[in-house]
Amino acid sequence: MNTSGFLIFQVIDPRMLSVFDARELELVIAGTAEIDISDWRKNTEYRGGYHNSHHVILWFWNAVERFDNERRLRLLQFVTGTSSIPYEGFAALRGSNGPKKFCIEKWGSTKSLPRAHTCFNRLDLPPYPNFAMLLEKLVIAVEETSTFSMD
Repeated sequence: MNTSGFLIFQVIDPRMLSVFDARELELVIAGTAEIDISDWRKNTEYRGGYHNSHHVILWFWNAVERFDNERRLRLLQFVTGTSSIPYEGFAALRGSNGPKKFCIEKWGSTKSLPRAHTCFNRLDLPPYPNFAMLLEKLVIAVEETSTFSMD
């Protein structure tokens, strides 16, 4: 790899950075801000029949509450493409065409994993029949993002 054009390599030995993937390096460089779940919930839209009191949505937020902050940041990165929270909070999230709230849309079958549309800050979340399945599928999708398609 030609590193002459990268300023970071003038400060840090590239071999030290090679242990991180892009997601981990972003967390290391940007730091880990505590996610305010109530702000996140307040600034989330629902589509496809989901609403803030739908049982699948309640399970989703229950899963987010169980996650440690690092996994919450990974979920945010999975859906939005970034693990940084805007200074103004979740109300200031931006998509590819300007301001775009976090969105959860009903999509797929119970066999499907959740999928992300990073340009639109949208999570396509199947209507899982129970919390355990939702938690399992969400964790797989978030932790294995390199093997699943993101738009």
